Amino acid sequence: MTTIDIDGEEARDGLMTLVVTVVELLVDAMEREAIRRMESGQLTDEEIDRLGEQLATLEAEIERLKDEEGIDESVGDLREELDDVVDDLIHGAHGMEDTQPPGHSIPNDE
Repeated sequence: MTTIDIDGEEARDGLMTLVVTVVELLVDAMEREAIRRMESGQLTDEEIDRLGEQLATLEAEIERLKDEEGIDESVGDLREELDDVVDDLIHGAHGMEDTQPPGHSIPNDE
């Protein structure tokens, strides 16, 4: 498991890793939402172009920060661990559907 040290320069690196990872996750969510809106016809061609340019700029800046700070590998490790946690939560929630007391349910988006 990735740890974030709270001592000196290691604290700075750990914090940068965490911040960049969270920003990457937010950009991923924004991309999924943009695709959803584009596929549903909610965006004009101009909006699609502008959104694509903005997302590309964000991704380039994230990559620049990772290179500049030397945290590319640690961001990748943290994202992998977070993906595993999310997968476990999703699979655990789906497995709990039959174990809930009467009147309680977990939404199923399948």
